[in-house]
Amino acid sequence: MGMVFGKITVETPKYEVVQSSADYEIRKYPPAVAAEVTYDPSQFKGNKDGGFSLLANYIGALGNPQNAKPEKIAMTAPVITRSPGNESEKIPMTATVVTKGDNNNMVTMQFLLPATYKTAEEAPKPLDERVVIKEEGERKYGVVKFGGVATDKVVEEKVENLKKSLERDGYKVIGQFLLARYNPPWTLPAFRTNEVMLPVE
Repeated sequence: MGMVFGKITVETPKYEVVQSSADYEIRKYPPAVAAEVTYDPSQFKGNKDGGFSLLANYIGALGNPQNAKPEKIAMTAPVITRSPGNESEKIPMTATVVTKGDNNNMVTMQFLLPATYKTAEEAPKPLDERVVIKEEGERKYGVVKFGGVATDKVVEEKVENLKKSLERDGYKVIGQFLLARYNPPWTLPAFRTNEVMLPVE
């Protein structure tokens, strides 16, 4: 029931707040280990989130874990998506998921693994060769938190405003935005937590 009312009960990434202003926070995230898959949505009947099931199978969210141990890996939040231009991907369920789209229709989706995994070698080897385990280095983001449903229009506005605020304060944006959603799709809109994140130098 807590999930309907937005209670976040899974692990979320740790970070350090470097600076906080009325408009945004600058956060530093420590290195992390991620599972990712790159695919063309046409392989999944045009579903941009088609890779989700491959990653969910790897960690064992949909049954037996599809990894060499086999070891069940805990789900984490938020769901993180990265897309080209301004369109945002819609991803079901709660996991740390990063989706990167590019111009040739390929999409990369990523789950951040729980912090207990310090290196790629420590994570169980995926049975599906499309799933790749990689290490993410330390990252710094300008972040804005908001509630409700993260529609493309709302996200676009938040990203635009965040970008203006960061540049006004002398920060250099060095990549595309991430959309982070902390709740599953069945959470009531009033209780949802979302963030837009822009990588900064």
